Amino acid sequence: MCGSCVAACTFNAIEAGVVRLSVTVSRKPFPEPVPEHTAKPVIRQKACISKACTGCGMCEKICPNNAIAPVRNDDSRFLLLARAKGPIKRGGRTNLNKQRTLDAIIVGRISQMTDPSLDSERHTFDIRSPFGRILPAKELPFRVRGDNLVLAEKTPPVHWIYPAIFSDMSIGALSTRAWEALALATAYLNEKHDLPVRMCSGEGGMPIKLLEAEQVKYVILQIASGHFGWNRIIKAMPRMKADPAGVLIKIGQGAKPGDGGLLPAAKVAPHIQAIRGVPKATLHSPPNHQGLYSIEESVQKMHLSLNAAFGFRVPVGIKCAASATSVSVYNNLLRDPYKICGGFFIDGIQGGTGAANEVSLDHTGHPVVSKLRDCYLAAVSQGLQGQIPLWAGGGTGMTGNAAADAFKMICLGANGVIMGKILIQLLGCVGNERGRCNACSSGRCPTGICTQEPRLVKRLDIDRGAQNVVDYMLAFDSEIRKLLAPVGNSSLPVGRSDALISTDKAVADKLGIQYAC
Repeated sequence: MCGSCVAACTFNAIEAGVVRLSVTVSRKPFPEPVPEHTAKPVIRQKACISKACTGCGMCEKICPNNAIAPVRNDDSRFLLLARAKGPIKRGGRTNLNKQRTLDAIIVGRISQMTDPSLDSERHTFDIRSPFGRILPAKELPFRVRGDNLVLAEKTPPVHWIYPAIFSDMSIGALSTRAWEALALATAYLNEKHDLPVRMCSGEGGMPIKLLEAEQVKYVILQIASGHFGWNRIIKAMPRMKADPAGVLIKIGQGAKPGDGGLLPAAKVAPHIQAIRGVPKATLHSPPNHQGLYSIEESVQKMHLSLNAAFGFRVPVGIKCAASATSVSVYNNLLRDPYKICGGFFIDGIQGGTGAANEVSLDHTGHPVVSKLRDCYLAAVSQGLQGQIPLWAGGGTGMTGNAAADAFKMICLGANGVIMGKILIQLLGCVGNERGRCNACSSGRCPTGICTQEPRLVKRLDIDRGAQNVVDYMLAFDSEIRKLLAPVGNSSLPVGRSDALISTDKAVADKLGIQYAC
């Protein structure tokens, strides 16, 4: 009767009402059935599709008497004309995690006799990955001057960072408090734990105070096809106290390849309008960068101009959705005549949150593991591996253990991984693969993570969310060491596919690793 559940429901899916109860009773010593009619107050679900319950469970969390609980209706998730068969209807997430390639791969090389295994607690490990173009020894511009070896010209900038980058989720897609929690966790990991984790800003710009603070060196600025927020970044350049960690040109992402981003008008709050320099309207990023119609043009125009903007001090990478053309793109980047491409980021179909379209998640894109392996082997065949770092994302940590997923992808050729969805789960997201909640695009996120409504944003505890992310990354670091130690590696085993085995013959044949039955 308190009404807490009705007040907490952000989807307006339940309401207080009264139901008429008719009961036949007999209250006398002899049978005399008498019908009695009473009115009883209840909480009921609204019979309206636009106000359907998403199963987020906030009503259950807020109820002081344990009087209400969401119950999942299995039938409602099947197509109307195929109750007993056919695909399941979902609210954003994908079922492709049931076919995860990484789950069919295990670490099978344990160096206990040949190369003695290491002590994960006391041994010193070099867990760093490059972000920036790596020049081979023969191409280094060294000249002999008298008895000295001097650098004749500038080399491409390279930053050695932790092999896990917080994925690009913008201010707008996330609430300001959620974005602030991730930024706080990033700075804390760098300054207190010496873990050089980097965070990508996402498309949409950044607050002026952060752009002009020293902590901007922990952030990778992203420019996407909408160019949102870059006017502010350009104006803040003269006042920047430090260079950003890098620049990432987003061509596409795994959850919405070839579709562009979309920020509904409901999430374009006044502060988002100020950062992006737009009116309150639905913001749609074009599916491609206007004026760029080939890989060569993107290298020449965007890479060169963005390198020049920061005085050739900041590495510039490019992000594409994993697809059949990923190897072609990577080959062209490897032949970059300017030697300025700082990284190739590929994102698989299993990435993305509940904001992506269902049809994109199910039918457009490519799992990242096989494309990562193809790109690495293409570079190996030319003797160019390691020159342009490979970063892979899309489903990292989907089953909870991001460290194991990262280690396997590194062994398959990645220099590092991109983590996104698992971060918002650490902040308190209640969406999952069974269709629970997944209303990230509605602007009514019940946990305050993907909304701009002040009343809902206050539900997110910044300090607690940042602490959860910090704790997880410290566990991630510990688990990476526990996987490195038995393999006998002191540094990241990039391309060490001999350390992996697969329990699936098709996976083993495709990736070129050992098969174990």
